[in-house]
Amino acid sequence: MANITIYDIAKESGLSIATVSRYQNNKVVSDKSRQAIMKAIEKHNYTPNAAAQSLAAGARVLGIMVNDIRNPYLASLSAACEIAANKQGYSVLLCNLFDNRNLELKHLDKLYAQRVEAIIQLGLSTDALVSDPSYVDKVKRLIRKTPFVTSGKLDGVRSYSVNLDHIMAVNIMFDYLTSLGHRKIAFVGGKFFNQSAYDKKNEYIRLMKSRSITFPAEFIQEKGYDEETGFECMQRLFKLKTRPSAIMAISDECAIGVIHAARNHGLSVPEDLSVIGYDNTFLAEVARPRLTSVDCNIPHYGAILVDVAIRAARDEKPSRKIILDTRLVTRESCGKAPGYNKAKK
Repeated sequence: MANITIYDIAKESGLSIATVSRYQNNKVVSDKSRQAIMKAIEKHNYTPNAAAQSLAAGARVLGIMVNDIRNPYLASLSAACEIAANKQGYSVLLCNLFDNRNLELKHLDKLYAQRVEAIIQLGLSTDALVSDPSYVDKVKRLIRKTPFVTSGKLDGVRSYSVNLDHIMAVNIMFDYLTSLGHRKIAFVGGKFFNQSAYDKKNEYIRLMKSRSITFPAEFIQEKGYDEETGFECMQRLFKLKTRPSAIMAISDECAIGVIHAARNHGLSVPEDLSVIGYDNTFLAEVARPRLTSVDCNIPHYGAILVDVAIRAARDEKPSRKIILDTRLVTRESCGKAPGYNKAKK
């Protein structure tokens, strides 16, 4: 049997969540409401959630909505947010969305009902290239009382955003590869209905054209962010008449999939193929060869997200939009383009 929540009791009794909350916090409700709530509680053998009660009593809590905690980058960023919140005397309620928009709406309602001081969202609707109007309307109603901070953006909402400079990151990756003599550079992974992936892809195209580098359309491979994406996309690239000598991957996971595919084809990284990842998660260090990757300074990123959320909750008017720099951490997965030294001579 599913866990019974305050939402079920409110529905069963025909009352609002606020009324049920007042009752369980020993505040005044009408006799009629009290009877209806007691009847629903007895029917479902309901025990109020201790965390929710502590929130109602004024505990210092931030809500964090993360698209998928299984993603190494999002797991690291969520942990960074919680560590930063703890340092400032706050607890965290973490909600996983699992790429499910219905769950996203449900968790948003729950965090709002539990009176968290601010909500930080990492991914899903706030990653979208075009914001969902229904979600925009929902958040617009919420921010009247609860500040909303995101690592992406939400069109038409006066929320707060802390973004990475993805355009700078793509330039760093591209400049590094071209400095090694690469011109046959492919862009692998991502979902282009997501703003950050869309921006990265477009900057890749602009940079290739700015160097007068012609490339087949297949050099841009869209699918996802995981290891399977890197493997499958690289398999497609191997079928081309002109194969890339370097890969700009959308994530470290994706880059590792690319490396596995290369090995399956008898290629060596970086002698035959150079690979750059993105996010500089723990995977970059454990990969073989160790992975060159764009570092996002995740501990700092999480601290800034939390700082903005807390300052907004205190009405200290933090910046509405902050953009953070990235840097490239070079390891062993990139080398000179095949024949580059000979060409220079």
